[in-house]
Amino acid sequence: MGTPTRPAGLTDAFLEALVARVPGSSGATWKLTEVYTGELLVELPQSTPEDIEQAFAEARKAQALWAQWPVKKRLEVFDRAHTLLLDNALTTTDLIQAESGKNRRMAVEETCDPPMIISHYLKRAAKLLAPKKRGGPIPFLSSSTEVHVPKGVIGIIAPWNFPFATGLSDAIPALMAGNAVVVKPDNKTALSPLYGISLLEEAGLPKGLFQVVCGEGPDVGPTLIDNADYVMFTGSTATGRVIGERAGRNLIGCCLELGGKNPMIVLDDVDVDEWVESATFGVFGNTGQICMHIERIYLPDGRYDELKDAFVRRAANLEIGAAYDFGPEIGSLVSPDHRDRVAAHVDDAVAKGATVLTGGKARSDIGPAFFEPTVLEGVTKDMLAGRTETFGPVVGLYRYRTVDEAIALANDTDYGLNASVWSGDIARAEAVAARIDSGNVNINDALATAYASKGTPSGGVKSSGVGARHGDQGLLKYTDVKNVAVLKKQVLGARPGQDYDAYVKQMLQSLKLMRRLRVR
Repeated sequence: MGTPTRPAGLTDAFLEALVARVPGSSGATWKLTEVYTGELLVELPQSTPEDIEQAFAEARKAQALWAQWPVKKRLEVFDRAHTLLLDNALTTTDLIQAESGKNRRMAVEETCDPPMIISHYLKRAAKLLAPKKRGGPIPFLSSSTEVHVPKGVIGIIAPWNFPFATGLSDAIPALMAGNAVVVKPDNKTALSPLYGISLLEEAGLPKGLFQVVCGEGPDVGPTLIDNADYVMFTGSTATGRVIGERAGRNLIGCCLELGGKNPMIVLDDVDVDEWVESATFGVFGNTGQICMHIERIYLPDGRYDELKDAFVRRAANLEIGAAYDFGPEIGSLVSPDHRDRVAAHVDDAVAKGATVLTGGKARSDIGPAFFEPTVLEGVTKDMLAGRTETFGPVVGLYRYRTVDEAIALANDTDYGLNASVWSGDIARAEAVAARIDSGNVNINDALATAYASKGTPSGGVKSSGVGARHGDQGLLKYTDVKNVAVLKKQVLGARPGQDYDAYVKQMLQSLKLMRRLRVR
């Protein structure tokens, strides 16, 4: 396969216009390159702490006006944005491929996430944000109203594996709720979120409401967290701990979607042909760079060889390549540094006794960060690939004798983000799913069904995170609750001259009566 040609629309002028909105008063830049070739795409400005503070100041000014807009008017912006995002999806796809190296199918699917989020919350946001009147302590004479108000300015730290989806989709419910947003994309993948923000502004989002700052995490993160009213982070567990600790010191909330060592349990009644295609995508989709992708597959002893052979055969035949078309099934890793990390996990496993069933090598003949789809056997917990997240196109196959053993093995990890169960009997699979320690469990699918179900919260347990995106919680987390209580008549407490013993007796009798009448 020859060297891919950069899409014609990604001109130097277009890319420079995108990064022009990133503040960088020091003049320092970061070389943002095309992953397939290593070619320089654009010099990305790096934001100083002073730049970040200024971005927050501008965002707060814009947010004060935005929060006064009626919810209906705010949602109209996103109704228009939905159309613009879909109409320009192929330009976004080109940007995603250039900056991340993923194959075109995965890049196109990533562009669908923000419109899906918009569509869901256009149906739910008005109801969620509407004041809700409830009873007060004294029936008929008091009331309490739940009012959701925006937190202010939300800081979002987005990862490089899905820069457009996380950069925009986590921000959209925050903006709908009346907040401003300051997002820090990864330096490697800042272009697609910058383009998405320009489309939101074209749809009518006020200028200044959605700010972008860029820089390495240790340089930018502390100032961003210290100026934010809430933080949304997607990334590694190690970094999540640092962010959570700093947010806690600042007494602000945070939502952290972190790492996973996600298991798949295949039961002995599975249809091999249906399973192998989904399992292949679950392991190798986005070249394994998905927080919810499968890194451990547990196969029943009685069908181990059959299922192993089918999976290895499919993995070995995956087309890997660098192209801005739908030919390659597997694209590049995001960088040579990450390629080296993945290779180190494989090399460590082999050195400690694991067997490579297919793959296992970097493919510099295709591009600087390519690595073959790799299937390992004999992986143990003393190996890097057995206990920590590899986050690449690498999976270990394991044999189990009983379902109880498979569940115990699946749960034998500090992580709990995603899991998958396969069976020809849904009820049987659901019984297994109920026993897996994970924030998401997909039955007869690897990962997409859970994540694409925008009406249900999605998050991790154990070391895989705190809080969730999607569902009602995915919007309400960006609000504070104000309790507006009304007392129509002064009836709380003893009346002047009333004997307090008599008042207490009356109060206790009233509480019993209210319980019998189910008033409270």
